[in-house]
Amino acid sequence: MTTTLTHRTDEHLLAQLQQAYGKALFGFLLGLTYGDRQRAEDLVQETLVRAWKHPEALENGGLHSLRPWLWTVGRRLAIDARRARMVRPDEVATDALDQAPHLDDRMDAAVAALDVREALRRLSPEHRAVLDQIYFRGASVGEAAEALGIPPGTVKSRTYYALRVLRTVMPGYGPKPARAA
Repeated sequence: MTTTLTHRTDEHLLAQLQQAYGKALFGFLLGLTYGDRQRAEDLVQETLVRAWKHPEALENGGLHSLRPWLWTVGRRLAIDARRARMVRPDEVATDALDQAPHLDDRMDAAVAALDVREALRRLSPEHRAVLDQIYFRGASVGEAAEALGIPPGTVKSRTYYALRVLRTVMPGYGPKPARAA
């Protein structure tokens, strides 16, 4: 997309931003909101509106150089929202308590996170760097290759081998086999 986006009232700007970055930004913010899809969607919209309100961010290179700016704004919005919730907790109706996650659910998630961290430590620095770019930063193969200074084919093979190692050191975390009917 080589369209120059300099006019802040351009009616197509938000649609272009959403199309170019919406899915990857949502995935990034979903992780920051601990899987809360509604909150992540709200943060994506607020991030895109901030970009629309700040045309100077777009003038310095258009859509192609906007990714780091959007991720920074989104991360800061997520942090601010979390801090605001921590200061004043939401009021909870008594029937909502029945739907609250059990402590075991949070413990399982915490244990899984520790298992993943330990498994990632077993990878070579090259394999960790590729997984960081692809899965944690949401980069495409081409973007990861450019960031790491390696060919795209190397990114693909390192991703494959890193995931293969993770499957061997983390038994029980893979997809569950389908049950026969």
